[in-house]
Amino acid sequence: MSRILISNDDGIYGIGLNTLIKAIRPLGEVIVVVPDSERSAASHSITLHKPFRVQRMPIELGVKDLIYVYVANGTPSDCVKFGIHQVLKDKKVDLVIGGINNGPNLGEDTIYSGTVAVARQGAMLGVPAFAISVTKDSKPSFLMAAKIAYKIAKKVLKNKLPARVFLNVNVPPNLNHNSSLKVTSLGRRVYGKAIPSGIDPRGNPYYWLAGDVPKGIPEKGTDIEAIKSHFVSVTPLTLDSTCNSFLPELNSWKF
Repeated sequence: MSRILISNDDGIYGIGLNTLIKAIRPLGEVIVVVPDSERSAASHSITLHKPFRVQRMPIELGVKDLIYVYVANGTPSDCVKFGIHQVLKDKKVDLVIGGINNGPNLGEDTIYSGTVAVARQGAMLGVPAFAISVTKDSKPSFLMAAKIAYKIAKKVLKNKLPARVFLNVNVPPNLNHNSSLKVTSLGRRVYGKAIPSGIDPRGNPYYWLAGDVPKGIPEKGTDIEAIKSHFVSVTPLTLDSTCNSFLPELNSWKF
């Protein structure tokens, strides 16, 4: 039986969590370790300067269908590390899944994303992993994403992944059913420059860094183009961020 660890960055009350658990359970033993509240855009941060605390909580998947999950005060990366090194200590973990995230993780979003960090942490610990996100918040989107997650999980469990490689999956609201999945590269996101501000009730200024919803450049073969064309994007990512093409020129600088 396969052993699958699930985490997310939307926390224990993330609307995609229960849907993902129910979809993946037929594939084997499912262990869930998630943050106690939303940690969106936590990136790959880890907890170093305060205690990491965990409690077990029941969540209801259906009538008389309870599953106990681990809920922690840390980040998505913390949850994966704790799940593998503590909850499943000395046991083989076959797959790590991050999601289902409420919102897209396209292009440079993957740097900020706590959902993607779940898969990245799994890959760092030598476990095949993928992250999955919906690009539009709706019940049909999450149900479709859960079916896609099941399909990809089966493929990864069967075929494995290269060492230090993980997958980033995004699901559009309206799929092109003729060919629903496309293997893509990361596209380019365009983030707004505006930083809304105001004055709080105590007379102090505040700033809202979230700004406008990012846009994307739908270059051919990218995740952004795939989503715009109503395909699921599946992008292989790697832990190695070295710019190998620049190495020869950088060496010529002769530091």
